[in-house]
Amino acid sequence: MTIQPAKLSDPAVRAFVSAVNSHDRERFLSLLAPDATMADDGSDRDLAEWIDGEIFSSHGHMEVDNESRCGRRILARFRNDTWGEMRTKWTFTVEDDGRISRFETGQA
Repeated sequence: MTIQPAKLSDPAVRAFVSAVNSHDRERFLSLLAPDATMADDGSDRDLAEWIDGEIFSSHGHMEVDNESRCGRRILARFRNDTWGEMRTKWTFTVEDDGRISRFETGQA
């Protein structure tokens, strides 16, 4: 059963999923620490390039199925116009100021 974004436990992760699903690039970027990093399937990627290609230019969308680690790890069905839908895992590192300094994703 899908967990609605508003019901996610961690405020930063909740805002992240909401920004992805509403295609709000400005809001999404405001959630990230200035030196934020990310990895996809175990490889570090260029953050700006990845979010443009995988989320914003390809209409990315997340449906969260499960959360753990106080809401900082989620399992989600992620889809975009490039790859279609896939089951993915996401892990977030959130700083004391509430901004995301790193996220890692990959197929689950």
